[in-house]
Amino acid sequence: MQTITSSVVNFASLEAMKSYCIPSAARSTFQLVNSLAAYIAGWFLMLWLVDINYGLALIAAIPVSGFLVRLFIIFHDCGHGSFFRSRRANAIVGSIIGVLTFTPYDGWRRRHAQHHANTGKLVDDRSVGTILTLTVKEYQALTPWRRFLYRVYRHPLIQFGAGAIFHIVIGQRFPQQVPLSWRHIERRSVFWTDFFIVAGSVAVALLVGWRQFLLVQLPIMAVSAIVGNWLFFVQHNFENAYWQDVRDWDYHEASLFGSSHYDLPVVLRWFTGNIGFHHVHHLNSRIPNYRLKECLDENPDLQTAPRFGFWTSLRCAVLALWDEDRGVLVRFRDLDAAGSKIA
Repeated sequence: MQTITSSVVNFASLEAMKSYCIPSAARSTFQLVNSLAAYIAGWFLMLWLVDINYGLALIAAIPVSGFLVRLFIIFHDCGHGSFFRSRRANAIVGSIIGVLTFTPYDGWRRRHAQHHANTGKLVDDRSVGTILTLTVKEYQALTPWRRFLYRVYRHPLIQFGAGAIFHIVIGQRFPQQVPLSWRHIERRSVFWTDFFIVAGSVAVALLVGWRQFLLVQLPIMAVSAIVGNWLFFVQHNFENAYWQDVRDWDYHEASLFGSSHYDLPVVLRWFTGNIGFHHVHHLNSRIPNYRLKECLDENPDLQTAPRFGFWTSLRCAVLALWDEDRGVLVRFRDLDAAGSKIA
């Protein structure tokens, strides 16, 4: 495990990062327009292909879903107030993209802020705004039935398949996702997003036909949900990740060592809006996605984060438990520090 000291992110580097936080209205607008135009064009290309060859339409769904993922990154930046200088502009654009991505803007923005504030922190409730990760000892203390449920929850086919699709398409449709203690705006965002999803879907379906609409929209939502959940997972769930007791937890260390540098090819970086530079984003979430690489390249202190590519990242999919004794994420079939079988 990598030794962590508070000096790895020095004050000068943190101050230098602030200079990258000023969004460019021109760059943000251009990114929004080209992403939205590409998504709409791809959607209608799929619609045209449906009656020609549905296999080709499904192949086209992959890049079209990539455009939707890119739009979600813009939505994500709006939630952090980093895409436009205007809070109102961020809210308007974020809410519109929230309808396209089936994600209520205000509720998601607050949950995601909790994720940033608690990444790598071994608090009692680690399920808000993040993927629940149990420690080995917590898992061993569960009843057999609850162990089974946790194993199902963390299974790759659920985590990056049915569970991801259900969460985006169904789970986010209900205000129960928003705690009662939160402001009314977060709960209203769920209802308004649902209203515009239904209204927009009915309008488009009446225009092109329900069959064609579903044959286009469903694969796009499925693929984008799977990709989105994978990106969120791999950015914080890797072998030498960072988890600490609240007393020892440090925000900057959690950001640098608990968030990955997902080194993707240029094309995938474009589709994912540079979200692979995730440690930079966690250190300062006000940096627009299009300035993350620039910030990383010009600040050597930021280049010590855990780094891996696409193929090596696939090994992270089966990591499910935090071994506090060894300070690593392990698989269910791995051994704990004492050498006894975990399950």
